[in-house]
Amino acid sequence: MNLAPHVAAVHDLSGMGRCSLGVVLPVLSAMGCRCSSLPTAYLSANTIFPPSDHFVFRDLTDEMIGSLDHWEEIGCTFDSLYSGFVGSERQIAVVEDFFRRFKGENTLILVDPVMGDWGKPYRTYTSEMCRRMGALAELADVITPNMTEAAILLNEDYETAPKTPEALEGWLRRLSLGGKRSVILTGVHPQPGLVGAGCYDRETDAVSFTAARKVPIEFPGTGDLFASVALGELLRGTSLEHAAHRAVEFVSHCAQETKALGAPVRHGVQFETLLEELARRA
Repeated sequence: MNLAPHVAAVHDLSGMGRCSLGVVLPVLSAMGCRCSSLPTAYLSANTIFPPSDHFVFRDLTDEMIGSLDHWEEIGCTFDSLYSGFVGSERQIAVVEDFFRRFKGENTLILVDPVMGDWGKPYRTYTSEMCRRMGALAELADVITPNMTEAAILLNEDYETAPKTPEALEGWLRRLSLGGKRSVILTGVHPQPGLVGAGCYDRETDAVSFTAARKVPIEFPGTGDLFASVALGELLRGTSLEHAAHRAVEFVSHCAQETKALGAPVRHGVQFETLLEELARRA
């Protein structure tokens, strides 16, 4: 009997809104993975909701450190280490330590370098945090930046970012650090009306692109959804190109369904009723 791949997911938890651990855990579970979570913070709601004096944010750095010590004490091992949002420089250092302590010979490290969107870093990110995130991503086997995060990692101007697949290949190869890591670059628009991803596969040195019909609404949490589906496919042993294609198709389908339902944008895409698609290998 094959054991389910064991994933450690380092993400925040939002009480309201589909994102981070609220997406990661059900998606990877549906894809046959066993998930352990290392929460970085608790938020009462995702940041798309209106500002409020009652907004709750709890930093969980000390709990992260204690959890890692306990996991090491009881002999935990993982097939994949997967990091997303981190809230401080100190947390980035904790995640770096986590990777070094728990990476086994065949452990897949995926870093989603959550730093910004729409051309700007998130307001919680300083220039030093962006630099430290770049250092964390150097430990990854696969990274999944969006175009904003790719520009930050490369120290390039987002406004002059390449648009065509031919020009994007240069960014993908640079992001790979000379073939050291694989890259799935999200938010790529290879043709009008389409949105998808560009891939650099370190195993084959090949660059590829995949896209689906663009839904004219920006939903929060789709980056977490994309990276989780891609990781689930990689842990099934599929190629990087196939993993990216599956993630693009699933996110697009969820966005189309959510738009058709007229559901509130700030709650994110309704993926729950479509999880059966992920349970089936494709």
